[in-house]
Amino acid sequence: MPEARIAPRPDSLSVMEYNDATALIVVDVQNDFASPRGSLYVPGGDEVIPFINAEIDRARRSGAHVVYTQDWHPDSTPHFEKDGGIWPVHCVAGTEGAEFHPDLRVIDDSLRIKKGVGGEDGYSGFHIRDPETGEVSSTGLSDRLREKGVETVVVLGLALDYCVKETAVDSSSEGFETTLLADGTSAVNLSAGDGARAVASMSDAGVTIE
Repeated sequence: MPEARIAPRPDSLSVMEYNDATALIVVDVQNDFASPRGSLYVPGGDEVIPFINAEIDRARRSGAHVVYTQDWHPDSTPHFEKDGGIWPVHCVAGTEGAEFHPDLRVIDDSLRIKKGVGGEDGYSGFHIRDPETGEVSSTGLSDRLREKGVETVVVLGLALDYCVKETAVDSSSEGFETTLLADGTSAVNLSAGDGARAVASMSDAGVTIE
């Protein structure tokens, strides 16, 4: 059974202090994950969008950088169950399921990172992994953040136990002071307790949990 969670109030805010050395990374708030009609709906994924929008607004008002990541898969990839992976087909490039959820506030001049374009496992906004060879390569996000003078990274989005976790852990390993906003995420929980284990993994990697 999925872990119980309390959705944040639409007017709830974090205590994060944003500035021009901060990047807010909004992970994969796409229709296939955030809509109940999506092919890989994350329970509660739509309920965290008001909190995410409020943080986006706060970040922008303070001069922080906003980054959006998207899964952007080809029709066939070893990432998908039909091709030998573990996931149903989701976020195929150019489909409605891959688009941002219509309720998400998307800043026009924001930085966008598309993941899994070549069929890779695109869990992290910072790195992609070949599902067959295990070879890891960079998305270029780390370099782009450093070019902008970013020192602190704040992470939220979907899903807690996969792309959010991997993005936050990689951010910390890249040397950014990293915070997870737990009210802005929700877990898949393929196995009971996956969400809690993901939070513990992030904490062990030096991520601050708020």
